[in-house]
Amino acid sequence: MRKKSIGNGNLSTNSQPGCHRRPQDTEVIMAHGESLVAMNGTQISYIGHDCEDIPDFLGDRYGQFARRLDLSFNQLRSLTGLKVFTGLEELVVDNNLLGNDLQLPRLSALHTLTLNKNQLTDIEALLEHLADVTPALEYLSLLGNEACPNQLVSPDKDEDDYQRYRYFVLHKLPHLKFLDTRKVAETEVMEAKARGAFMKVVKPKSDTVSAEPTSEGDITPYTPLPRGSRDANNHKGLFAKCRYVYYGKHSEGNRFIRNDQL
Repeated sequence: MRKKSIGNGNLSTNSQPGCHRRPQDTEVIMAHGESLVAMNGTQISYIGHDCEDIPDFLGDRYGQFARRLDLSFNQLRSLTGLKVFTGLEELVVDNNLLGNDLQLPRLSALHTLTLNKNQLTDIEALLEHLADVTPALEYLSLLGNEACPNQLVSPDKDEDDYQRYRYFVLHKLPHLKFLDTRKVAETEVMEAKARGAFMKVVKPKSDTVSAEPTSEGDITPYTPLPRGSRDANNHKGLFAKCRYVYYGKHSEGNRFIRNDQL
Protein backbone atom coordinates (compact mmCIF):
# COMPACT_ATOMS: atom_id res chain seq x y z
CA MET A 1 0.00 0.00 0.00
CA ARG A 2 1.14 3.59 -0.61
CA LYS A 3 0.34 6.62 1.48
CA LYS A 4 0.81 10.14 0.30
CA SER A 5 0.18 13.37 2.15
CA ILE A 6 0.76 16.87 0.94
CA GLY A 7 0.54 19.88 3.16
CA ASN A 8 2.19 23.27 3.53
CA GLY A 9 4.13 22.63 0.33
CA ASN A 10 5.86 19.51 1.76
CA LEU A 11 5.66 16.04 0.24
CA SER A 12 6.01 12.82 2.20
CA THR A 13 5.73 9.37 0.65
CA ASN A 14 5.86 5.87 2.10
CA SER A 15 5.98 2.89 -0.18
CA GLN A 16 6.69 -0.79 0.01
CA PRO A 17 9.88 -2.14 -1.61
CA GLY A 18 9.46 -2.62 -5.33
CA CYS A 19 6.69 -0.05 -5.72
CA HIS A 20 7.03 2.34 -8.66
CA ARG A 21 6.24 6.05 -8.67
CA ARG A 22 3.09 6.91 -10.57
CA PRO A 23 3.11 9.72 -13.18
CA GLN A 24 1.00 12.00 -11.00
CA ASP A 25 3.52 11.57 -8.15
CA THR A 26 6.34 12.73 -10.45
CA GLU A 27 4.35 15.84 -11.31
CA VAL A 28 3.85 16.59 -7.61
CA ILE A 29 7.58 16.21 -6.88
CA MET A 30 8.47 18.48 -9.82
CA ALA A 31 6.06 21.08 -8.53
CA HIS A 32 7.59 20.81 -5.07
CA GLY A 33 11.10 21.25 -6.54
CA GLU A 34 10.04 24.26 -8.55
CA SER A 35 8.74 25.89 -5.38
CA LEU A 36 12.38 25.96 -4.18
CA VAL A 37 13.54 27.93 -7.20
CA ALA A 38 13.97 31.71 -6.92
CA MET A 39 13.36 33.49 -10.20
CA ASN A 40 13.83 37.15 -11.05
CA GLY A 41 13.34 37.74 -14.73
CA THR A 42 16.02 35.66 -16.45
CA GLN A 43 17.92 35.05 -13.20
CA ILE A 44 17.44 31.59 -11.70
CA SER A 45 18.65 30.53 -8.24
CA TYR A 46 18.56 27.03 -6.78
CA ILE A 47 20.69 27.38 -3.65
CA GLY A 48 21.35 25.13 -0.68
CA HIS A 49 19.44 21.96 -1.57
CA ASP A 50 22.31 19.43 -1.35
CA CYS A 51 21.76 18.11 -4.86
CA GLU A 52 24.67 16.21 -6.46
CA ASP A 53 23.46 16.80 -10.02
CA ILE A 54 21.50 19.58 -11.67
CA PRO A 55 17.80 18.58 -11.44
CA ASP A 56 16.19 17.84 -14.80
CA PHE A 57 13.26 20.14 -14.14
CA LEU A 58 15.58 23.16 -13.99
CA GLY A 59 16.64 22.66 -17.57
CA ASP A 60 13.18 21.67 -18.77
CA ARG A 61 11.50 24.69 -17.21
CA TYR A 62 14.15 27.45 -17.32
CA GLY A 63 16.91 26.32 -19.69
CA GLN A 64 15.69 28.16 -22.78
CA PHE A 65 15.46 31.66 -21.26
CA ALA A 66 17.79 31.66 -18.22
CA ARG A 67 20.69 34.11 -18.52
CA ARG A 68 22.01 33.85 -14.97
CA LEU A 69 22.08 30.61 -12.96
CA ASP A 70 23.13 30.33 -9.30
CA LEU A 71 23.62 26.79 -7.95
CA SER A 72 25.71 27.66 -4.88
CA PHE A 73 25.77 25.70 -1.60
CA ASN A 74 24.78 22.34 -3.03
CA GLN A 75 26.73 19.08 -3.33
CA LEU A 76 27.27 19.26 -7.08
CA ARG A 77 29.89 16.92 -8.52
CA SER A 78 28.85 17.33 -12.15
CA LEU A 79 27.48 20.11 -14.39
CA THR A 80 26.27 17.94 -17.25
CA GLY A 81 22.74 19.30 -16.83
CA LEU A 82 23.87 22.67 -18.21
CA LYS A 83 23.68 21.54 -21.84
CA VAL A 84 20.10 22.82 -22.15
CA PHE A 85 21.03 26.30 -20.83
CA THR A 86 22.12 27.42 -24.28
CA GLY A 87 21.91 31.17 -23.66
CA LEU A 88 23.57 31.25 -20.24
CA GLU A 89 25.70 34.33 -19.59
CA GLU A 90 26.50 34.04 -15.87
CA LEU A 91 27.09 30.87 -13.86
CA VAL A 92 27.66 30.76 -10.09
CA VAL A 93 28.52 27.36 -8.59
CA ASP A 94 30.31 28.34 -5.37
CA ASN A 95 30.56 25.98 -2.39
CA ASN A 96 30.07 22.68 -4.18
CA LEU A 97 32.15 19.52 -4.68
CA LEU A 98 33.34 20.07 -8.23
CA GLY A 99 36.72 18.47 -8.92
CA ASN A 100 39.27 18.09 -11.68
CA ASP A 101 36.87 15.99 -13.76
CA LEU A 102 34.67 19.06 -14.28
CA GLN A 103 33.23 19.20 -17.79
CA LEU A 104 31.17 22.12 -19.08
CA PRO A 105 29.13 22.05 -22.29
CA ARG A 106 30.03 24.70 -24.82
CA LEU A 107 28.53 27.97 -23.54
CA SER A 108 29.29 30.55 -26.22
CA ALA A 109 27.61 33.45 -24.40
CA LEU A 110 29.00 32.80 -20.91
CA HIS A 111 31.05 35.80 -19.72
CA THR A 112 31.00 35.27 -15.93
CA LEU A 113 31.95 32.11 -14.04
CA THR A 114 32.56 31.71 -10.31
CA LEU A 115 33.83 28.39 -8.99
CA ASN A 116 34.81 29.50 -5.50
CA LYS A 117 35.28 26.91 -2.74
CA ASN A 118 35.20 23.70 -4.72
CA GLN A 119 37.78 20.91 -4.99
CA LEU A 120 39.77 22.03 -8.01
CA THR A 121 43.52 21.34 -7.90
CA ASP A 122 44.66 21.10 -11.55
CA ILE A 123 44.72 24.70 -12.75
CA GLU A 124 46.20 23.97 -16.18
CA ALA A 125 43.61 21.37 -17.20
CA LEU A 126 40.78 23.63 -15.99
CA LEU A 127 42.00 26.68 -17.92
CA GLU A 128 42.51 24.73 -21.12
CA HIS A 129 38.97 23.38 -20.83
CA LEU A 130 37.50 26.84 -20.20
CA ALA A 131 39.41 28.29 -23.15
CA ASP A 132 37.77 25.66 -25.34
CA VAL A 133 34.14 25.82 -24.15
CA THR A 134 33.73 29.42 -22.90
CA PRO A 135 35.26 31.67 -25.59
CA ALA A 136 33.51 34.81 -24.29
CA LEU A 137 34.65 34.43 -20.66
CA GLU A 138 35.73 37.74 -19.07
CA TYR A 139 35.09 37.30 -15.33
CA LEU A 140 36.48 34.28 -13.47
CA SER A 141 36.84 33.52 -9.76
CA LEU A 142 38.53 30.42 -8.30
CA LEU A 143 39.07 31.47 -4.68
CA GLY A 144 38.97 28.74 -2.08
CA ASN A 145 40.36 26.05 -4.38
CA GLU A 146 43.80 24.49 -4.06
CA ALA A 147 44.33 25.50 -7.69
CA CYS A 148 44.22 29.14 -6.57
CA PRO A 149 47.14 29.88 -4.18
CA ASN A 150 45.43 32.71 -2.35
CA GLN A 151 47.03 33.68 0.95
CA LEU A 152 43.69 33.98 2.74
CA VAL A 153 42.84 30.31 2.21
CA SER A 154 46.38 28.90 1.77
CA PRO A 155 48.58 30.11 4.64
CA ASP A 156 51.65 28.42 3.12
CA LYS A 157 51.37 30.63 0.01
CA ASP A 158 52.40 34.25 -0.33
CA GLU A 159 51.58 37.16 -2.61
CA ASP A 160 54.29 36.14 -5.07
CA ASP A 161 52.66 32.73 -5.51
CA TYR A 162 49.30 34.36 -6.14
CA GLN A 163 50.74 36.83 -8.63
CA ARG A 164 52.41 34.03 -10.57
CA TYR A 165 49.06 32.25 -10.61
CA ARG A 166 47.44 35.36 -12.09
CA TYR A 167 50.07 35.54 -14.82
CA PHE A 168 49.53 31.89 -15.69
CA VAL A 169 45.73 32.26 -15.81
CA LEU A 170 46.00 35.33 -18.04
CA HIS A 171 48.38 33.45 -20.30
CA LYS A 172 45.75 30.75 -20.80
CA LEU A 173 42.75 33.13 -20.85
CA PRO A 174 44.06 36.41 -22.31
CA HIS A 175 40.60 37.98 -22.66
CA LEU A 176 39.83 38.04 -18.93
CA LYS A 177 38.99 41.44 -17.49
CA PHE A 178 38.48 40.42 -13.86
CA LEU A 179 40.14 37.57 -11.95
CA ASP A 180 39.05 36.60 -8.43
CA THR A 181 38.78 39.86 -6.48
CA ARG A 182 40.85 42.16 -8.71
CA LYS A 183 40.53 43.79 -12.06
CA VAL A 184 43.13 42.66 -14.56
CA ALA A 185 45.80 45.34 -15.03
CA GLU A 186 47.43 46.14 -18.35
CA THR A 187 50.85 45.40 -16.86
CA GLU A 188 49.62 41.93 -15.90
CA VAL A 189 48.48 41.27 -19.45
CA MET A 190 51.88 42.28 -20.81
CA GLU A 191 53.74 40.14 -18.27
CA ALA A 192 51.45 37.19 -18.99
CA LYS A 193 52.21 37.43 -22.70
CA ALA A 194 55.96 37.54 -22.06
CA ARG A 195 56.39 35.01 -19.24
CA GLY A 196 53.00 33.59 -18.33
CA ALA A 197 53.76 30.15 -19.76
CA PHE A 198 56.50 29.71 -17.12
CA MET A 199 54.50 30.99 -14.14
CA LYS A 200 52.62 27.84 -13.19
CA VAL A 201 52.78 27.38 -9.42
CA VAL A 202 53.93 23.82 -8.77
CA LYS A 203 53.75 22.18 -5.36
CA PRO A 204 56.82 19.98 -4.85
CA LYS A 205 56.14 16.36 -4.10
CA SER A 206 57.46 14.98 -0.85
CA ASP A 207 60.29 12.48 -1.20
CA THR A 208 59.40 8.92 -0.37
CA VAL A 209 61.79 6.28 0.92
CA SER A 210 61.87 3.34 -1.45
CA ALA A 211 63.10 0.76 1.04
CA GLU A 212 61.56 0.73 4.50
CA PRO A 213 63.47 -0.82 7.42
CA THR A 214 62.03 -4.07 8.69
CA SER A 215 62.99 -3.50 12.33
CA GLU A 216 64.50 -0.91 14.62
CA GLY A 217 67.87 -2.70 14.40
CA ASP A 218 68.02 -1.90 10.67
CA ILE A 219 67.97 1.83 11.29
CA THR A 220 71.64 2.87 11.19
CA PRO A 221 72.67 6.53 11.36
CA TYR A 222 75.11 7.74 8.76
CA THR A 223 78.79 7.42 9.66
CA PRO A 224 81.91 7.83 7.50
CA LEU A 225 83.63 4.97 9.32
CA PRO A 226 84.24 1.70 7.45
CA ARG A 227 81.61 -1.00 7.96
CA GLY A 228 83.92 -3.10 10.16
CA SER A 229 84.28 -0.35 12.77
CA ARG A 230 80.64 0.69 13.12
CA ASP A 231 79.81 -1.71 15.93
CA ALA A 232 80.05 0.26 19.18
CA ASN A 233 80.59 -2.93 21.22
CA ASN A 234 83.37 -4.33 19.07
CA HIS A 235 86.04 -1.75 18.35
CA LYS A 236 88.63 -2.68 15.81
CA GLY A 237 91.69 -0.91 14.57
CA LEU A 238 91.89 -0.67 10.84
CA PHE A 239 94.92 -0.04 8.70
CA ALA A 240 94.95 0.97 5.12
CA LYS A 241 97.24 2.51 2.59
CA CYS A 242 96.39 6.12 1.75
CA ARG A 243 96.41 7.16 -1.87
CA TYR A 244 97.32 10.76 -1.11
CA VAL A 245 100.33 12.16 0.78
CA TYR A 246 100.10 15.45 2.64
CA TYR A 247 103.38 17.30 3.10
CA GLY A 248 102.00 20.37 4.84
CA LYS A 249 104.23 22.85 3.08
CA HIS A 250 101.59 25.58 3.22
CA SER A 251 100.19 24.85 6.63
CA GLU A 252 101.17 27.13 9.49
CA GLY A 253 100.21 24.39 11.92
CA ASN A 254 103.48 22.60 11.14
CA ARG A 255 105.62 25.31 12.71
CA PHE A 256 107.67 24.25 15.74
CA ILE A 257 106.31 26.05 18.81
CA ARG A 258 108.73 26.61 21.67
CA ASN A 259 107.72 26.66 25.33
CA ASP A 260 108.30 30.42 25.60
CA GLN A 261 105.73 30.97 22.81
CA LEU A 262 102.89 29.22 24.63
